[in-house]
Amino acid sequence: MRVLLRHFIAMTLVLSVWLLGLWTSNRRSRPTHAGSARPIGIAIAMLACVSLSACTPAEAPSPAATTEARTAPPAPTVPPVPPLPEGDIDPGKYLVTSFQENFEITVPDGWRSDDGLFKDDPDHPDDYGVFVGWWPALYVPRDACAWEGALVKLDPSANAFVDAMTAQTSTASTPPVEVMVGDYSGVEFDHSVEGDVDFKACDRNKFCIHSSISNECGRWYSSTAERETYRVVHLNGERAMFWVVQFHESINPELTREARAVFDSIVFKLPQMTS
Repeated sequence: MRVLLRHFIAMTLVLSVWLLGLWTSNRRSRPTHAGSARPIGIAIAMLACVSLSACTPAEAPSPAATTEARTAPPAPTVPPVPPLPEGDIDPGKYLVTSFQENFEITVPDGWRSDDGLFKDDPDHPDDYGVFVGWWPALYVPRDACAWEGALVKLDPSANAFVDAMTAQTSTASTPPVEVMVGDYSGVEFDHSVEGDVDFKACDRNKFCIHSSISNECGRWYSSTAERETYRVVHLNGERAMFWVVQFHESINPELTREARAVFDSIVFKLPQMTS
């Protein structure tokens, strides 16, 4: 490119000299007329301009034109939520895979995992403290006291469980209220013993609430002071249910509030759509 530029400049200079000589000879041979000298001067000026423009370096491109487009930095990765382990657990958020949709739960310090979450009351070391559970409830007795051989199998809908529990005799339930458990809807109600029931007079000395099998009670009350709150979720045709238990009335109120916070932390999240 530089060699071609030199040749162009040299030819331009030669042509300029030739035109200048031609103009001088014309001045010597005949009288000068303004009209005849003007075209030659214009040509010389134009060639000079061309020469100068050829010698002038091109304007440097702006930094914006030479800078490559920068890609946006990648979004920060969110660490995956770990699965809920068994035994003593560290405080934090955990993933539970008990249903067709996974749910997250946040657990404070001092809790243990064993078919649910529980924490003892230090003021009552020989008694249960609080418990948050979610194992399947496929059968509900019509009567919590006379339950043996009378466990009724439920269909998988949320309404079937709610209707069976609120109709159960020997127990009392509050009217169900609608709630959201993360991205899914459900209902919530409280459940307790109705009146003063002698558990020793019940089948196998158990006051049965529900079960996952047909020939044995899975969840029963150990005293008339037990209180539960249930949440039953409509999970795409499947029932997901949770409950938080206060085993006796003398539980430390702070522990009761902590158990409720664990219960309230349970959330289902709708699957994210990918583009």
